[in-house]
Amino acid sequence: MPLVLVLASTGLPTAARAADAPAIRAAIAKATAFLEKRQGADGSFSAEVGPAVTALAVNALVRSGSPVDAPAVQKGLAHLLTFKRSDGGIYAPESPVSNYESAIAMVALAACNADGRYDKEIKGCEAYVKGLQWDEGEGKGKADPAFGGAGYGRKGRPDLSNTQFMIEALRTIGVSENDPAIQKALVFVSRTQNLVGPENTTPFAEQNTNSADEGGFYYTPAAGGESQAGGSPEGGLRSYGSMTYAGLKSMIFAGLTKDDYRVKAALKWLGRHYSFKENPGMGQAGIYYYFHTAAKSLDVLGAETFTDAAGKEHAWRTELSDEIIARQKPDGSWVNANERWMEDNPNLVTSYALLALTYCLPK
Repeated sequence: MPLVLVLASTGLPTAARAADAPAIRAAIAKATAFLEKRQGADGSFSAEVGPAVTALAVNALVRSGSPVDAPAVQKGLAHLLTFKRSDGGIYAPESPVSNYESAIAMVALAACNADGRYDKEIKGCEAYVKGLQWDEGEGKGKADPAFGGAGYGRKGRPDLSNTQFMIEALRTIGVSENDPAIQKALVFVSRTQNLVGPENTTPFAEQNTNSADEGGFYYTPAAGGESQAGGSPEGGLRSYGSMTYAGLKSMIFAGLTKDDYRVKAALKWLGRHYSFKENPGMGQAGIYYYFHTAAKSLDVLGAETFTDAAGKEHAWRTELSDEIIARQKPDGSWVNANERWMEDNPNLVTSYALLALTYCLPK
């Protein structure tokens, strides 16, 4: 049965759409208290890993209801701005992940910029991350599999995770979907999908035609290609959940609609693998990154319910928020027993969970 995406309409019963708003807000309040207690005297969250977790925590606090002038937010912003560089970026000295740090910082500053106080810093970050994008400036023409992508920093090969952070950061600050940087990024994103088409002639997509991976996304087609889920039986790269939602979100931000064949293929893959019990293809690895990315993707798509490949209709906001709340620790935090991608860090994971819950609140 083909996947059907059902948009919010008056024809849907309220009970099928509504998440438990009081439970979500209670979980948010506990998580906020946890983060406030965990903040360093210098305003940082997990200072040992640079500014990215601080930026993520500040964004999570503000978007989940903390006022911009709350002490935890102001201290976090002050700490974040100590990383401002003369080239416009916000990153740690000699950082190998300066694109990642600057993109996340841009989103945090945008969340706190209603009065325009961070316009200069945001513009600086915008110019910096655009300058890092793999394109003609790095000697990469459109035919190169690295073209349009973003990596962790100056020398790292591009990947879908960093590219989706860059795209979201640019769109968050008001950059048009038609901006050259966004459209170049769409070229890269399309090539991370296991789908043969005019925008993707990579060997990885061709090797995975008619397999269970078709329509899903993987980590990168650049530098020989890589999937965190490993290789496919056909010799291609396996699709997995977190990157498929990252790809879906990025395509929507770049102006594609649900009628585009790439979006349809991504939704079909997600319909076959619909789950909030695991990160499909990765198990519990990166599950909180997955929750955050899935919540934002489905919210941006405008979907209130999601019908899987078996024809079952899901109220995704309810199902996702229930799963996240069930995993919350008594102290208000979240942590992943699988430590891959730093998900044993409660500051990072609690920020992911907080952000995901904000998208689960009933609209």
